[in-house]
Amino acid sequence: MIIVHHLNESRSQRILWLLEELGTPYEVKNYERNAQTRLAPPELKAVHPLGKSPVVEIDGKVLGESGAIVEYLAEREAGGKLAVAPNDPARADYLYWLHFAEGSAMLPLLLKLYVGMLGEAGNTLMQMRIEPEIDNHLAHANAALGEGNYFVANRFTAADIEMSFVLDAAKMRGGLERYPNLVRARAANQARPAYQRALQRGGEYKMGQ
Repeated sequence: MIIVHHLNESRSQRILWLLEELGTPYEVKNYERNAQTRLAPPELKAVHPLGKSPVVEIDGKVLGESGAIVEYLAEREAGGKLAVAPNDPARADYLYWLHFAEGSAMLPLLLKLYVGMLGEAGNTLMQMRIEPEIDNHLAHANAALGEGNYFVANRFTAADIEMSFVLDAAKMRGGLERYPNLVRARAANQARPAYQRALQRGGEYKMGQ
């Protein structure tokens, strides 16, 4: 049995989407952010020491970290249909985009959120470092897509699901509209039936708007 500890407006939305794409049965335990702080509730610490989402329980094993969850489930479930096999020529690109999402792309987007809370005190850092880094990462991803909608060998994989939160975060605070290939790929993602089913399971997801 797979249990997804799902926090609203968080990375765990893509775990629900992944499981819907795989057709894997799962349960959802819902948690709500604090309306003032936007932090996860303390109940999540009872599941995982970091108190963050996504966290999944897989046959009693507790696993955190988006990239680890997505990679593990994609390889384990549905015959690995959303993974790329080790002997496949596209394997290196698959691993790159699977881990680029959190290893590189999300950091400047998160910095923009936090430094933005400083107001004018953060303007120099925002203009000199954060905004250029956001553009650097999004322009790279935009160019990699080209005329396609998928990051790996022009086929839908778990890497596209992992990258989806980057596109959602960029839509909220990173100027996604400047990167037409990313806009197009995001729209294609959201049109998938499994994506829509995941929204029904997870509840309101404003970042997807």
